Amino acid sequence: MRLIKLKEVIQKTSLGHSSIYKFIAEKSFPKQVSLGAKSVAWVESEVDDWIEERIEERNI
Repeated sequence: MRLIKLKEVIQKTSLGHSSIYKFIAEKSFPKQVSLGAKSVAWVESEVDDWIEERIEERNI
């Protein structure tokens, strides 16, 4: 399992940070994992799965 920081999440998804946090609030994007007082990361496989779901939705 690999954890990725916000910068890499933005690169992978092409979303801005405010869009990512908006989708998290709407429960439509993987929630971040707290690493400490001011540090968070995402599980890379969960972000990859989210991207795959967007691709599958496009193909419906």
